[in-house]
Amino acid sequence: MTRTAEKIDALVREDPAMADALESIREEADRDAGEVQWADVNDELTSGQWGRLIEKGVLVDGDEGFVIADRDAFDRALDGDEDSVGSAAADVDIDDDESSWSQWDKLAGIGALLLMPGYWFDSIRNVVGNTVDIALGPLDAVLPFYAVILIVALITGLYSSLLQANLMNTELMGKYQERMKAVQEEQKDLRQRKKDAEDRGASDAEIERLENELESAREEQMEAMAENLGMFKLQLRPMVWIMLLTIPLFLWMYWRIQAVGLQGSQATVVMPIVGETTWQAGLFGPMPAWIVWYFLCSMGFSQMLRKSLNIDMSP
Repeated sequence: MTRTAEKIDALVREDPAMADALESIREEADRDAGEVQWADVNDELTSGQWGRLIEKGVLVDGDEGFVIADRDAFDRALDGDEDSVGSAAADVDIDDDESSWSQWDKLAGIGALLLMPGYWFDSIRNVVGNTVDIALGPLDAVLPFYAVILIVALITGLYSSLLQANLMNTELMGKYQERMKAVQEEQKDLRQRKKDAEDRGASDAEIERLENELESAREEQMEAMAENLGMFKLQLRPMVWIMLLTIPLFLWMYWRIQAVGLQGSQATVVMPIVGETTWQAGLFGPMPAWIVWYFLCSMGFSQMLRKSLNIDMSP
């Protein structure tokens, strides 16, 4: 629902004389403990203006007459403390510098891109696999391979949750969403005003003015959507760090199964529903069992860690 102040601003734009009428209503409300009756203000405003205020919900039923729906918003609108609906998006203060990446973020992104070809080229995968094996090799030597994947998934779930919690600016993301919502509400209000004007047979000049305002609101929405690139950068920032740390671990598992190979009981696993299968067997189309096992473990651990650490990712 549109705010009271925005409704007042829209009414004043439709009828500039409405500002004086609203002031009269405020003075009468102050004199009569917040109550306003038509008989007390009929010399100051027309019946049409009175009806519009009731229709828009600026005035609502009181004990004996009508009361102002939201007095604080009413006062802000009349005193000029709140901008018009057309500048609703501008009211949301967003510092674009807050969404910019640091030099380290950019280096992390470059590093992740350089590691990604390892999925397709054996030479890169072998180098990364042998390097990571220095740390994970001793663990792999004493534990079943499914347990090694569990530990890797736990590690990735832990740092993924911590990186998202510390690098994701949820407050700023909320501001981007608030600005887009303000623009959408502006368009909704303008479309309703245009429909009301057409229903009551308003002049062509007034309808044309509303059409121009609606077109300006559409342009404002397009500009806001373009500026929302900052929100995409905010979402991507922790992702590049997660990729930088996860890709080497993922390539190590790939290298360990494909290049080195697993022998004996290490080469098979008993999975729920599927039963006994090999790590390389496809479960969902071309997706092998080890990838399915890793993603299930990683997602499960991530959810548990976020709850246990009380990490809230909602803006």
